[in-house]
Amino acid sequence: LPHPATLFAVMAVLVIILSAVAAQFDLAVTHPGTGQPVQPVSLMTVAGLHRIMTELVTNFTGFAPLGTVLVAMLGIAVAEGSGLIGAGLKLVVLSAPPRALTLAIVFAGIMSNTGGEVGYVLLIPLAAIMFHAVGRHPLAGMAAAFAGVSGGYSANLLLGTVDPLLAGLSEEAARIIDPAYRVNPSANYYFMVVSTFLIAGLGTFVTERIVEPRLGRFEGPAHGDAAATTLGPLERRGLWSAGIAALVFTAVILWGTVPEGGFLRDPQTGGLLRSPFMSGIVALIFAAGAVTGLAYGIAAGTVRSDNDVVKAMGKAMETLGVYLVLVFFAAQFVAFFNWTNLGLIFAIKGAGALQAAGLGTIPLIVAFVLVSAFINLFMGSASAKWAIMAPVFVPMLMLLGYTPEFTQAAYRIGDSTTNIISPMMSYFALIIAFMQRYQPGAGIGTLVATMLPYSAVFLAGWTLLLVIWIVLGLPVGPGAELYLPRA
Repeated sequence: LPHPATLFAVMAVLVIILSAVAAQFDLAVTHPGTGQPVQPVSLMTVAGLHRIMTELVTNFTGFAPLGTVLVAMLGIAVAEGSGLIGAGLKLVVLSAPPRALTLAIVFAGIMSNTGGEVGYVLLIPLAAIMFHAVGRHPLAGMAAAFAGVSGGYSANLLLGTVDPLLAGLSEEAARIIDPAYRVNPSANYYFMVVSTFLIAGLGTFVTERIVEPRLGRFEGPAHGDAAATTLGPLERRGLWSAGIAALVFTAVILWGTVPEGGFLRDPQTGGLLRSPFMSGIVALIFAAGAVTGLAYGIAAGTVRSDNDVVKAMGKAMETLGVYLVLVFFAAQFVAFFNWTNLGLIFAIKGAGALQAAGLGTIPLIVAFVLVSAFINLFMGSASAKWAIMAPVFVPMLMLLGYTPEFTQAAYRIGDSTTNIISPMMSYFALIIAFMQRYQPGAGIGTLVATMLPYSAVFLAGWTLLLVIWIVLGLPVGPGAELYLPRA
């Protein structure tokens, strides 16, 4: 497939062409909520050209996920650049008793998603070393870590950069139906917290009952740096300092949210759902990463001056160069889709077809999870896929009564579970290189065969959790119900 940025550029052009065709043939529909006709708007006109030219920049700068991701990433960059996230992962794995080693590795992999690539470059090789050190097959450790890092990508106990990113895309799509709709970055938090323990348990089961028995006993030599299996005194001091900073930070947040007159509550209603706390989640992610990262770095000696902090932030921004290119073209595609009314027209037509098919909530949402999982095999980027899918599926399912937050949660299951068997995943080649240290002939087939049981079990188990969630009618996050309120 072409690069996702190229796909968005091509699709933006296709939207312009389709808008002209739709307008020529007057492919209008009736809005089911208002009863008003929805007309396609052609961009292949002088007025359309003027709008594209004058709003090209604001489409990009006003794109909801752009600022949220950049701000959150700056804070996470301090925690990662100081070494806090890497040391924290080592602490989780090294502190685990031998019987709980697999569970600790899968859990650490899931939690590593807040720290960008650290799970791939640190935890996966560390897991192989740890398994070999206790007489177990290193590839089983590597598979367990990879399953947690990539297969459990959307599960976590903490909010990370992916949460505001997907929420921003969902919000843009939801506004096709409701221009005032807001999707909070914590929209899927309840569901993802429970998912963390589910995926950790499933990953442990697959490793110990399926993957490890298949691999048999490993007779080869050890690989890797022995220092990677210990925490040095400076790392321990840094972790103590970061822990104290985290406790103080948490205490301040609780002070602002728990009392009825808390300074982070809504000043008008005293509630939390529409409060500065909820709308400022991205700022809190930034602050949490920066405060704990600084505390660790100063104590561990990895941050000696403000230059070190700025360098860490700058390095994180360097890694977002391709993301910025992708966002530029994605923003144009989403804007054109909205201007032309094609998004609304497709949503109304699609919702009508689904309604006529008579699918219930559970079959419909399960089918959507499977579609997401299938598309993920061919396009690895979570944001790129959702930028394409959200403008169609979010408004379509809103017209059927489902909230954007619910649709986003279902998407995240499909997006995560097939990462580990898709060669399109950006770290796939790196994992193969790690495997070849212990099995020189390992290739794509070896990795896919090893990870396939995880993918199948994660997809089935996670989807079953969502079905249970639907049956119980639980919100997927703070203020994020499954169904839209009836008019």
